[in-house]
Amino acid sequence: MTIQEKIQNAKTYLGIEFGSTRIKAVLIDDTFAPIASGSHEWQNRYENGVWTYSLDDITTGLQHCYAALTEDIRQKFGVTPTTYGAMGISGMMHGYMAFDKDDNLLVPFRTWRNTITEQAASELSELLCFNIPQRWSIAHLYQAILNGEEHVRHIAHINTLAGYIHYRLTGKRQVGIGEASGIFPVDSTDYNADYIKKVDEVLFAKGFSVKLAEVLPSVLNAGAKEAFLTADGAKLLDPTGTLQPGVPLCPPEGDAGTGMTATDSVLPQTGNVSAGTSIFAMLVLDKPLKGYYPEIDVVTTPCGAPVAMVHCNNCSSELDAWVKIFGEFAQLSGHPIAKPALYDMLYYHALTGDPDCGNTVVYNFLSGEPVAGAENGRPMYFRTPDGKFNLANLFRAEIYSTMAALKLGMDILFEKEQVSVEKITGHGGLFKTKGVAQQFLADGLGCAVSVMKTAGEGGAWGMALLAAYTVCGDGKSLSEFLDSEVFVGMESTTLQPEKNGAEGFAGFMENYKRGLAAQYAAAK
Repeated sequence: MTIQEKIQNAKTYLGIEFGSTRIKAVLIDDTFAPIASGSHEWQNRYENGVWTYSLDDITTGLQHCYAALTEDIRQKFGVTPTTYGAMGISGMMHGYMAFDKDDNLLVPFRTWRNTITEQAASELSELLCFNIPQRWSIAHLYQAILNGEEHVRHIAHINTLAGYIHYRLTGKRQVGIGEASGIFPVDSTDYNADYIKKVDEVLFAKGFSVKLAEVLPSVLNAGAKEAFLTADGAKLLDPTGTLQPGVPLCPPEGDAGTGMTATDSVLPQTGNVSAGTSIFAMLVLDKPLKGYYPEIDVVTTPCGAPVAMVHCNNCSSELDAWVKIFGEFAQLSGHPIAKPALYDMLYYHALTGDPDCGNTVVYNFLSGEPVAGAENGRPMYFRTPDGKFNLANLFRAEIYSTMAALKLGMDILFEKEQVSVEKITGHGGLFKTKGVAQQFLADGLGCAVSVMKTAGEGGAWGMALLAAYTVCGDGKSLSEFLDSEVFVGMESTTLQPEKNGAEGFAGFMENYKRGLAAQYAAAK
């Protein structure tokens, strides 16, 4: 069967992921390899003290992304899809979208990037003896109640970005269990019932009488086939009317779940690091953690297995800003450099820098960074007067900074909890330039880091795989499906820590930790 025939006969699977700076669609066929893609660039806004995207941003972004995908399909294969074997929606996890009974959004969408729920997160964590990070949906809801916000009395439902779009496409308020685990703590199949009862009691005492079971979206495990594209949903996604209703939609998942899927990291003692606008590590646990820590989230795989997650709000945005500065310089010099070549040039030059960056330190905090104890973000760098300051060291420090806060959290897992991991797989834009960020991460974490050929495809490909699993799983577990159908023979490279690099990264981290007081002061 040709690819054109596969497209026309619903032998393709579509994943759409709403990242922080880009909405991306990836189409795969029944070999589970990408065959087409489309994207739409967007940016969050900082309005009235809140990081947000408008509903118009979300809707137009979805439509533009899908239109770019269908144009790519037309250009490559000369056909326009009217249906798919299955599809799925992913998005930035956590955050807060609150709706009334008529589905009106009550306050602007509060994204994961906000660090405005410290009191709520602290009180909930103490109540449950379980870490509730500031960005989790329940922390946002409880903080709004503590603040006495007027909209609270009108709340009928809350949702995440992925859950909201899934609802618009299917009419179903449901999320995958991995996404749910960033809304409220879960067990292997649903929200933790004991925790729900405790929090309901606290919310009732604060005047919020609606039960959480009514407010939160329902929970499904990977492979569930309970939602289908409605006529309204098809029109929303494709205003041309070409796309027909009836396509099965898998449970919507967060970017953590799609990252685990895209790196074949859903079994115990596997892990992955996803690096883009934010950076987070996911280690699938073979036993519960002994303690709970504000730096560590406990979430799940898309099939409900417990995962220790170190999530950092800041990763590549400040790095990208510095690349842009050098791009401007190249333009002014009369020798402009294409963006991919510019990234490669600066990344590879960073490999020639001193392992400790010549006593140059960078903080990439555009927003607060709870793992590092930073309430607000102020990008900054410093160096010692006798340090070796040059371009290679500056840019090496910039790349180190993308993973330095992550290192703080990972040290807790490796040193305090003795979490074991057989492999860590990196994916996302930070790993596009081969062997640079991958080597630095291996040096920093002290373990082997693998990067697959598909590393740049990211979560949209992972979401397409979860969609395919819904109709192609044939009774296999998700890990069996991934191992036997998707990743068998997958090309990858693995780099081991290097002694000089590891010692240099450790030296950088000592300077980084000593300088955090200056970062805190600057943020005030």
